[in-house]
Amino acid sequence: MSIIICPGIHDPAFTQSFISGWLNIYNGSIAPNGANILVYPGQDFSSLSAFHILQFLRVSVAHRRYRLTDSLKSPIIFISFSAGVVGAIGAAHLWQLMGGHVKAFIAIDGWGVPLQGNFPIHRMSHDYFTHWSSCLLGCGQNNFYAEPAVDHLSIWRSPQIVQGCWVDSSIEISPPKGRLTATEFLLMLLKRYEAN
Repeated sequence: MSIIICPGIHDPAFTQSFISGWLNIYNGSIAPNGANILVYPGQDFSSLSAFHILQFLRVSVAHRRYRLTDSLKSPIIFISFSAGVVGAIGAAHLWQLMGGHVKAFIAIDGWGVPLQGNFPIHRMSHDYFTHWSSCLLGCGQNNFYAEPAVDHLSIWRSPQIVQGCWVDSSIEISPPKGRLTATEFLLMLLKRYEAN
C-alpha cells in the first residue's frame, strides 16, 4: 500500500510538521511491511494539477514496484490539503482510469472542491462551517471537524493538537460519534484501510 500526501500552496515546513505529527505514531502501529509514504514535492500551482500529481505517482510507485502494471495493483490512499485537494481528486480518478486501485481519499480543508468517486471519501475541516458547506459538494461517512475551530493552516501544521468531532455525514442529522484529535482520526482511518 502507498500513501500519497498532496500538500497545498504553503511553506513546506508545514507539511513536514504535519507528517511528524502522525507518522511516528502510525509507523509504530502498522504491520512490518508498512506503507510506502510519498510526498508530492509541489509547492506552487502544480498542486492544483492532476496531471503533475499523476506523473509523480507513476514514477514514484513504479520505481518501488519496478513495473507500472505491478504498481497499479498496489492500493493507494490519498491525503490532500487545501489546494492540493483539487489536483489529488483528479489524480485519483486518473489513477483508477489507468487500472489502479484507490483505497481511500482523505481531503483536509478542501473547501469548495466537489468530491465524488467510487472509492471511500473522508473530509477533515478546520471548523464546523467548512465541514457542513463542503459536505454539500460530496463526502462519505466518517468525517472530522475541529471544535473549537482553528485557523486553516493549523489542521495541517499541527493535527496532533487540533481537537474535534468525528461525525457520520451520511446521516442527515448526525450527532458527533466522539471527540478526538485530527491525528487520532487520521490514524483511525489509516489503520482501518491498512487492515482491509
